[in-house]
Amino acid sequence: MKFRPLHDRVVIRRVDEETKTAGGIIIPDSAQEKPQEGEVVAVGPGARGDDGKIHALDVNVGNRVLFGKWSGNEVTIDGEELLIMKESDVMAIIDKKSSKKGKKAA
Repeated sequence: MKFRPLHDRVVIRRVDEETKTAGGIIIPDSAQEKPQEGEVVAVGPGARGDDGKIHALDVNVGNRVLFGKWSGNEVTIDGEELLIMKESDVMAIIDKKSSKKGKKAA
C-alpha cells in the first residue's frame, strides 16, 4: 500500500535501541522504553501559510529524527508499526556526518 501524509505531517519508523547496557547487561523487553528516535518514511507536501502558499517541510525522507515521548499517533500499515505526527513534534534531525578537527560547530 502506498500512502502520503497530508499537510505538515510526517510518518516515522521507530529505530530500535540497544538491548544491552555499556557494561553488557541485557535489558529485558518489559523494562525497555519505546525509542524516541526514528527514521522518516514519508512527508506531506507542507503547511499552508497565512499567504496561502504551501511552505515545504524541513525534514525529508530518510532523515533520522528525535521526537517527544508522547508525540504522534501509532498506526499499523502493511503490518508495520509507524508513527504519524506533525513536523512541529519533531525536536531535532540527527546529523551522522563526522565533524573534522579544528572546525567549529555552527
